[in-house]
Amino acid sequence: MSSLTQYLQLYKEHSSVIDANSAPVLNALRPAAFEMLQGAKLPTTRTEGYEKTSIEDMLAPDLGVNLTRLHIPVNVASTFKCEVPRMSTIMGFVLNDAFLPAEGNASRLPEGVIFGSLAKVALEHPEIVERYYGKIAPDHNVGVALNTLLAQDGVFVYVPRGVRLEKPLQLVNIFSSSVPTAAFRRMLVVIEEDASAQILVCDHTQDCDRAYLSQQVVELSVARGASLELYDMEESSALTSRWSLTFAAQQSGSHLLVNGTTLSNGITRNDYTIDILGEHCDTFLGGMAIGSGHQHIDNDSTVNHRAPRCHSRQMFKYILDDDARGAFEGGITVHPGAILTEAYQSNRNLLASEGARMHTKPQLLIYCDDVKCSHGATTGQLDQDALFYMRQRGIAEKTARTMLMQAFMADVIDTVGLEGLRDRLRHLVEMRLHGRTSFCGDCHTQQF
Repeated sequence: MSSLTQYLQLYKEHSSVIDANSAPVLNALRPAAFEMLQGAKLPTTRTEGYEKTSIEDMLAPDLGVNLTRLHIPVNVASTFKCEVPRMSTIMGFVLNDAFLPAEGNASRLPEGVIFGSLAKVALEHPEIVERYYGKIAPDHNVGVALNTLLAQDGVFVYVPRGVRLEKPLQLVNIFSSSVPTAAFRRMLVVIEEDASAQILVCDHTQDCDRAYLSQQVVELSVARGASLELYDMEESSALTSRWSLTFAAQQSGSHLLVNGTTLSNGITRNDYTIDILGEHCDTFLGGMAIGSGHQHIDNDSTVNHRAPRCHSRQMFKYILDDDARGAFEGGITVHPGAILTEAYQSNRNLLASEGARMHTKPQLLIYCDDVKCSHGATTGQLDQDALFYMRQRGIAEKTARTMLMQAFMADVIDTVGLEGLRDRLRHLVEMRLHGRTSFCGDCHTQQF
């Protein structure tokens, strides 16, 4: 029996409960999603693009889903803090799969800006949500359809035309429950013409001895002349699995930066699809991963150039130790008519042990002339000559190795446009390379 069957059965038996605890705009797409999933199969290691990660196995455990929206007795604001030094943010929380605003958010947001519960906004402003919900993420994708079927709440970010947010928005996703739990999370971000926003998303697991599954879909709409920076940091647990699918649509003259970091996790699969639809767009997609023990980190990227005179860059880096497994499959497609495209992709990896393994597969498809495109991938070990020279200068081997690995990640960290976040990432990477493998719920105890 397919792992998908249990979720289809769950919807079939409890569709009225799911709808009653959500919003009509979200409910309207569920029947079509259910029909699409009939006979569908989740990706396995025999599915193209998923050779190293089986979603079928990831979703196989029978985990609880909070369909009736039971209250989880956690005082998020007082028991969990994810603060970034020297950076003031407007914060919100997602507890398992329900949005909880931080106190005073409404008064800190500029007029017309929305940062709140997707279900609540869909009730209060259905015309806005209906205009964008499910329009960027393709409904024929099995992961999107499953999320559409079961997501009851999520996060909605809306920045109206011409508004430029001075403070970043920070979303903290928290897993905390008395039983193993699956959460179907949805995030919809709409940046209208000539508007701009910076968003930091942090994934955390408070109960590191309990199994969790995060299945999420993120839709990003970046209008003409708009700018969006989205930073995603995963600091979860060895028993947390995550399947995240991000879809973005860029219009003419827009800027988009998406940066994903995995510092601690169990099994992670991130899918990124960016459609560049208008001229003179600028796009950066990248991230880094540090794996040890039995961590599994898989990133798949697709950047579609569908309009001329645009520039994109992809850069992903991994450091893997012990028996960690990494995978990266990245694609650039230049569609007919997308002349004067500049697109570059790089994947570089360091294996710090004999047991670590990395799978990389860069791809480049060009269907028109007059473009500049390149891709490349390298996998190797630390530079032994550099290590030797550092040892000769009295630096201990462990310290020298850590310094070289920090330098290896520096250019990814430097792409972060928020100075406070750059400093925090440098600190977290240093801790991680010194052997720290758990960040579960204790960001407030760190000293900077």
